[in-house]
Amino acid sequence: MSPDQRLETGAKGVGTLLEALPYIREFHGKTVVVKYGGAAMTDPGLKEDFARDIVLLKYVGLNPVVVHGGGPEITGYMERLGMDVRFVDGLRVSDADTVEIAKMVLVGKVNKDIVQRIGRHGQAAVGLSGDDGRLLRVAKQHAPGGEDLGFVGRIEKVDVDVLNHIAQDYIPVIASVGADRDGQSYNVNADEVAGAVARAMGAYKVMFLTDVDGWLRDPADPTSVVSEARADEVEASLSAISGGMRPKLQACLDAIHGGVTFAHIVDGRVPHSLLLELFTDAGIGTKIRAAA
Repeated sequence: MSPDQRLETGAKGVGTLLEALPYIREFHGKTVVVKYGGAAMTDPGLKEDFARDIVLLKYVGLNPVVVHGGGPEITGYMERLGMDVRFVDGLRVSDADTVEIAKMVLVGKVNKDIVQRIGRHGQAAVGLSGDDGRLLRVAKQHAPGGEDLGFVGRIEKVDVDVLNHIAQDYIPVIASVGADRDGQSYNVNADEVAGAVARAMGAYKVMFLTDVDGWLRDPADPTSVVSEARADEVEASLSAISGGMRPKLQACLDAIHGGVTFAHIVDGRVPHSLLLELFTDAGIGTKIRAAA
């Protein structure tokens, strides 16, 4: 590399840091809840990128909280065991055996992998599930059309005291399972958990990593990304949306209505998309804010 090229590369790096500075100042001390999912959880390079990004957020003064699912891994184990895999409106139909597999995969494997990876990059993380400290109390949920989903729960209460205590010194990493008043375990959609946790903690932002560019006006057209929208615009469109985007947008609305300032849907297939959305002027994905 020539001296001129080195100067140009250095100038770009400095420019990126300077662009990030006002955002770092604005977000300092604020809580950001990140729902971790999609390709960012399965691609080895993206896994490392995500862990480094979360550690960087902690080092520059934000309070990151990670919420994760593990749908592909749960599905993989179920298929190996010859179990039926079925979804309704983006929600996994869960009998008692499915819930046991989900707990085994999410709590025993995926959660610990994330905690260890964050630790390797320089920050201490603590893995939690909804059962820990009665963190997530749930009740039985039905699909939007009324179908019985089995042991699929909706969040009734988040014990924010548990999270606030841990988040003082550690990065909480939360697996999306919970229990009802009688101690029965339920599979809970990770998008809903992220929205509920953000609402309970009074988070400044909640961010959903997914495998699309953002919220698409036309799901068949990847160029139809909505870069920014008000909550009332999302509500007006929600009835026409199906599949996995519906619970994400619903979680965004629930968070915004609960006092979270911004909700974001971000393409986790893009390296460091979390940082690009937070710390650059252009951003990446869809940003949702309260109605005027």
